[in-house]
Amino acid sequence: MRRNLRKHGGDILQSGNFKSTNSFIQHGSVSVHSHSIRVAECSLKLEKFLEKLGIHCHERDLVRGALLHDYFLYDWHDKYSHEKLHGFHHPHVALENASREYQLTPRERDIIQKHMWPLTLFHIPRCREAWVVTTADKYCSLKETLLERKGRNKNRKKSENNDAEDTC
Repeated sequence: MRRNLRKHGGDILQSGNFKSTNSFIQHGSVSVHSHSIRVAECSLKLEKFLEKLGIHCHERDLVRGALLHDYFLYDWHDKYSHEKLHGFHHPHVALENASREYQLTPRERDIIQKHMWPLTLFHIPRCREAWVVTTADKYCSLKETLLERKGRNKNRKKSENNDAEDTC
């Protein structure tokens, strides 16, 4: 999994802005950085499952879209750092930020913009890669939130060594 992340998203993983997401908390004590890597790895696992069913995805777009799906670059817990209703607005902000730094494919754009469906009711994923990342994001978010509530993640380090822990 790590090899595919580096192969398709090495430039993203090494960028200063992506590294800065390590300082923003996403769910519980999990950083946006760790969450994005977990979603990418979970998406790759889902892709492998779908492949066995004869359903193929564009792996490069899947990985890059997953890494950039929460590329909003602010602390959403700070009510003065962004518009209200973060859940509704951050996909657009993430897409703007990613578009400034990367040449996004239509699939990557769809993944980033639509990953909050069904919350963003009228932004329905159009490509299978967006559906895979949306599913992986929901799974990882739920797991991160529930594990935090159970107190199992309280002392988790926010290091790259733990990023892949507890993916799909």
